[in-house]
Amino acid sequence: MRLKSRLAVPLVGAALLAVLSGCVSVSSDSVDDSSSDTITLGTTDKVTALDPAGSWDTGSFAIQTNVYGELLNFKPGTTTPVPDLAESAEFTTPTTYTVKLRSDEKFSNGHALTSSDVKFSFDRMISIADANGPSSLLSNVESVAAPDDTTVVFTLKEGDDQLFPQVLASPAGFIVDEDVFSATKLTADATIVAGNPFSAQYRLKQYTPSQIADYVANTNYDGVLGSPKTKNILVTYYTSATDLRLDVADGKVDIASRALSPTDIVSLQKNSKVTIHTGPGSDMRFVVFNFDTMAFGTKSSDPDKAKALAVRQAIADVVDRAALAKDVYKGTFSPLYSVIPAGLAGATDAYKTAYGDGEGGPDVAKAEAVLKAAGITAKVPVKLQFNTDHYGASSSDEYSELADQLNASGLFTATTQSTLWEQYLKDISAAEYPQFQLGWSADYPDSDNYFNVIYDPASSPAFINNGARDAKLNELIAGEKVEADAAERTTLIEEAQTRAAEVLSTLPLLQGKLVAVSGTDITGIDSTLDASNRFRFGVLGRK
Repeated sequence: MRLKSRLAVPLVGAALLAVLSGCVSVSSDSVDDSSSDTITLGTTDKVTALDPAGSWDTGSFAIQTNVYGELLNFKPGTTTPVPDLAESAEFTTPTTYTVKLRSDEKFSNGHALTSSDVKFSFDRMISIADANGPSSLLSNVESVAAPDDTTVVFTLKEGDDQLFPQVLASPAGFIVDEDVFSATKLTADATIVAGNPFSAQYRLKQYTPSQIADYVANTNYDGVLGSPKTKNILVTYYTSATDLRLDVADGKVDIASRALSPTDIVSLQKNSKVTIHTGPGSDMRFVVFNFDTMAFGTKSSDPDKAKALAVRQAIADVVDRAALAKDVYKGTFSPLYSVIPAGLAGATDAYKTAYGDGEGGPDVAKAEAVLKAAGITAKVPVKLQFNTDHYGASSSDEYSELADQLNASGLFTATTQSTLWEQYLKDISAAEYPQFQLGWSADYPDSDNYFNVIYDPASSPAFINNGARDAKLNELIAGEKVEADAAERTTLIEEAQTRAAEVLSTLPLLQGKLVAVSGTDITGIDSTLDASNRFRFGVLGRK
């Protein structure tokens, strides 16, 4: 096996690292960076980190999926992962998954990409276990071995894992260069860009957080997605959706993606110079209840589990999702009645039948009866925390409308407060908020992926960190993950949704559509707005 030189990356300055990278004999600059073959894209998304181990959000994923290779990947328009950096991948025993890498794979800096890098990537993801990262997706991995340069063997804790191939094609499966990334802590954005450790269709030539990301085609990539249609992609990060709407309307950017406001989209529909593209939506919005700090929570001044459940149930009875979808989102979102979006295998309307009028509408009288039965007669304080610089400016209207609905019932005293994304993530990790907004987009196109939000095994806290744990729900989710019979698995998924509605740790509100706006001369967008939730730059072209 190849012995790699061990650069102490965290101790090496960016300038020195750039010099070291520049000494590589295989140049990654064979693409003409000054080429006019460029497509510009604007977005209001926020990026947490370039390091895959330290981020689990759409803004970061949008970068990572275009620059970091994966063992398995999704071709546009498909939901079954196929080999990408891998040549083959299969279960060799119920608890052993063996991958053979393509020969002579290289990162964009010229370093050989071998099984050692793959083992390193998964080992560091698991050991760092950053609160903002996707390491929980790898909870079934017992160990990773690299017996030779092109063989990787994953040993799993539980056999018959139906989701493991999907996990390898998820945000937890990005392969990084062990000569650039730290094994024990997150690697800084500047160090990553300077180290040029990319193995997907593009490499990052330049990145300035919250400003620009400049991509150039990676000529060392030879995976399943093929060569990109456009050599250069320039992404600009906007703080204002209105400014983004004006620029795409004026042709100052070719594409606007995530997240224009509903009113902006309605306005652009009247503009003949742009095209509105939509795809199947697996993006969901929901309210998270903190079982510790909500009214009557376990760490409140008056803890009472039965009363806390009654408060959650009454809120679920009062919420009018149809009004939120119509009045706030102008039809770009639709009502959501389960923890799994409609359209995925096994999705049900568990919350629709359990709460409100049983048909999707609110029922204040039912909510009042629930509170009265629990011995709650005073108005219940409900503090709703939300975010606009990640979930979009319309979140302000959404949570204002939600608070108005609760207050109009006469049962609650609801207030709202907004927090910027960087602090929001820290506060969620610290379990600061009694109730808060969260969204979820699929890591892979399977119903199980949405259970990851609420699944809370004893070994680690759930991603939402809200103090909720239910043994029955965990048992159902653990069972569907390994059930090989499709019909039996669907039954378990349905039962898990029913139990999730009973536990009520989250309140699903809305399901969104994938929307992008482009100039009329841009091609390829429709093929990438699919259930994999990957905005692939490689398919973008110009007429």
